[in-house]
Amino acid sequence: MEKDSTAVSLKLFIVLSRAYKAINEHVNKVIQASGLNPTEFAVLELLYHKGDQPLQQIGAKILLASGSITYVVDKLEQKGLLRRSACPTDRRVIFAQITDEGKKLIQDIFPEHAQQIDKLMSSLSDSEKLEAIDLLKKLGLPAGKF
Repeated sequence: MEKDSTAVSLKLFIVLSRAYKAINEHVNKVIQASGLNPTEFAVLELLYHKGDQPLQQIGAKILLASGSITYVVDKLEQKGLLRRSACPTDRRVIFAQITDEGKKLIQDIFPEHAQQIDKLMSSLSDSEKLEAIDLLKKLGLPAGKF
Protein backbone atom coordinates (compact mmCIF):
# COMPACT_ATOMS: atom_id res chain seq x y z
CA MET A 1 0.00 0.00 0.00
CA GLU A 2 2.78 2.44 0.89
CA LYS A 3 4.50 1.90 -2.49
CA ASP A 4 1.26 2.86 -4.25
CA SER A 5 0.95 5.97 -2.08
CA THR A 6 4.54 6.97 -2.86
CA ALA A 7 3.97 6.46 -6.59
CA VAL A 8 0.83 8.63 -6.49
CA SER A 9 2.68 11.29 -4.50
CA LEU A 10 5.49 11.33 -7.07
CA LYS A 11 2.97 11.58 -9.90
CA LEU A 12 1.22 14.50 -8.15
CA PHE A 13 4.57 16.26 -7.69
CA ILE A 14 5.41 15.87 -11.40
CA VAL A 15 1.97 17.04 -12.59
CA LEU A 16 2.01 19.99 -10.18
CA SER A 17 5.54 20.99 -11.26
CA ARG A 18 4.71 20.76 -14.96
CA ALA A 19 1.49 22.72 -14.54
CA TYR A 20 3.30 25.48 -12.65
CA LYS A 21 6.07 25.61 -15.27
CA ALA A 22 3.63 25.81 -18.20
CA ILE A 23 1.45 28.49 -16.58
CA ASN A 24 4.44 30.51 -15.38
CA GLU A 25 6.03 30.53 -18.85
CA HIS A 26 2.86 32.01 -20.39
CA VAL A 27 2.50 34.62 -17.66
CA ASN A 28 6.15 35.64 -17.90
CA LYS A 29 5.84 36.35 -21.65
CA VAL A 30 3.30 39.11 -20.96
CA ILE A 31 5.50 40.54 -18.20
CA GLN A 32 8.67 40.48 -20.31
CA ALA A 33 6.90 42.21 -23.20
CA SER A 34 6.55 45.21 -20.87
CA GLY A 35 10.32 45.49 -20.41
CA LEU A 36 10.36 43.97 -16.93
CA ASN A 37 11.57 40.62 -15.72
CA PRO A 38 9.20 38.59 -13.53
CA THR A 39 10.96 39.60 -10.30
CA GLU A 40 10.84 43.31 -11.15
CA PHE A 41 7.16 42.94 -11.96
CA ALA A 42 6.53 41.14 -8.65
CA VAL A 43 8.19 43.95 -6.67
CA LEU A 44 6.27 46.68 -8.50
CA GLU A 45 2.99 44.79 -8.21
CA LEU A 46 3.56 44.34 -4.46
CA LEU A 47 4.27 48.05 -3.97
CA TYR A 48 1.32 49.05 -6.14
CA HIS A 49 -1.19 46.86 -4.30
CA LYS A 50 0.25 46.91 -0.75
CA GLY A 51 1.98 50.31 -0.57
CA ASP A 52 5.48 51.14 0.64
CA GLN A 53 7.42 48.12 1.92
CA PRO A 54 10.59 47.77 3.98
CA LEU A 55 13.32 46.37 1.73
CA GLN A 56 14.00 43.67 4.32
CA GLN A 57 10.47 42.27 3.95
CA ILE A 58 10.02 42.32 0.18
CA GLY A 59 11.89 39.07 -0.44
CA ALA A 60 9.65 37.02 1.82
CA LYS A 61 6.52 38.51 0.29
CA ILE A 62 7.47 37.68 -3.30
CA LEU A 63 9.42 34.48 -2.53
CA LEU A 64 12.85 35.85 -3.43
CA ALA A 65 16.17 35.49 -1.63
CA SER A 66 16.93 38.66 0.32
CA GLY A 67 20.32 39.06 -1.40
CA SER A 68 18.60 39.48 -4.75
CA ILE A 69 16.27 42.23 -3.55
CA THR A 70 18.97 44.91 -3.53
CA TYR A 71 19.85 44.13 -7.15
CA VAL A 72 16.21 44.22 -8.28
CA VAL A 73 15.49 47.41 -6.35
CA ASP A 74 18.61 49.02 -7.85
CA LYS A 75 17.42 48.16 -11.37
CA LEU A 76 13.90 49.46 -10.73
CA GLU A 77 15.31 52.63 -9.21
CA GLN A 78 17.53 53.17 -12.28
CA LYS A 79 14.44 52.80 -14.47
CA GLY A 80 12.64 55.44 -12.37
CA LEU A 81 9.95 52.97 -11.29
CA LEU A 82 10.64 53.06 -7.56
CA ARG A 83 12.62 55.02 -5.02
CA ARG A 84 14.08 54.30 -1.62
CA SER A 85 13.09 56.33 1.39
CA ALA A 86 14.32 56.24 4.97
CA CYS A 87 11.88 55.31 7.71
CA PRO A 88 11.24 58.45 9.78
CA THR A 89 11.23 56.49 13.06
CA ASP A 90 14.04 53.97 12.48
CA ARG A 91 17.08 54.92 10.40
CA ARG A 92 17.99 51.26 9.93
CA VAL A 93 14.83 50.66 7.87
CA ILE A 94 14.64 51.67 4.21
CA PHE A 95 11.33 51.59 2.36
CA ALA A 96 10.74 50.95 -1.32
CA GLN A 97 8.12 53.29 -2.80
CA ILE A 98 6.60 52.97 -6.25
CA THR A 99 6.92 56.16 -8.32
CA ASP A 100 4.17 57.70 -10.45
CA GLU A 101 5.93 56.22 -13.49
CA GLY A 102 5.94 52.80 -11.83
CA LYS A 103 2.23 53.13 -10.97
CA LYS A 104 1.43 54.01 -14.57
CA LEU A 105 3.37 51.02 -15.87
CA ILE A 106 1.58 48.60 -13.52
CA GLN A 107 -1.80 50.16 -14.35
CA ASP A 108 -1.01 49.62 -18.04
CA ILE A 109 0.17 46.00 -17.80
CA PHE A 110 -1.66 44.51 -14.80
CA PRO A 111 -5.08 44.16 -16.50
CA GLU A 112 -3.55 42.08 -19.31
CA HIS A 113 -1.58 40.08 -16.74
CA ALA A 114 -4.76 39.33 -14.77
CA GLN A 115 -6.67 38.47 -17.96
CA GLN A 116 -3.91 36.09 -19.04
CA ILE A 117 -4.02 34.29 -15.69
CA ASP A 118 -7.82 34.09 -15.85
CA LYS A 119 -7.60 32.62 -19.35
CA LEU A 120 -4.99 30.07 -18.23
CA MET A 121 -7.24 29.02 -15.34
CA SER A 122 -10.42 28.90 -17.46
CA SER A 123 -10.36 25.12 -17.81
CA LEU A 124 -11.55 25.00 -14.19
CA SER A 125 -14.93 26.19 -12.95
CA ASP A 126 -14.96 28.73 -10.13
CA SER A 127 -15.85 26.00 -7.65
CA GLU A 128 -12.96 23.84 -8.92
CA LYS A 129 -10.62 26.81 -8.55
CA LEU A 130 -11.73 27.29 -4.95
CA GLU A 131 -11.29 23.57 -4.30
CA ALA A 132 -7.81 23.68 -5.86
CA ILE A 133 -6.91 26.65 -3.64
CA ASP A 134 -8.00 24.74 -0.55
CA LEU A 135 -6.17 21.57 -1.59
CA LEU A 136 -2.96 23.41 -2.46
CA LYS A 137 -3.03 25.27 0.85
CA LYS A 138 -3.56 21.95 2.62
CA LEU A 139 -0.56 20.59 0.72
CA GLY A 140 1.69 23.62 1.11
CA LEU A 141 1.20 24.64 4.73
CA PRO A 142 2.64 21.46 6.30
CA ALA A 143 5.45 21.42 3.72
CA GLY A 144 6.62 24.78 5.08
CA LYS A 145 7.32 23.10 8.42
CA PHE A 146 9.99 20.70 7.07
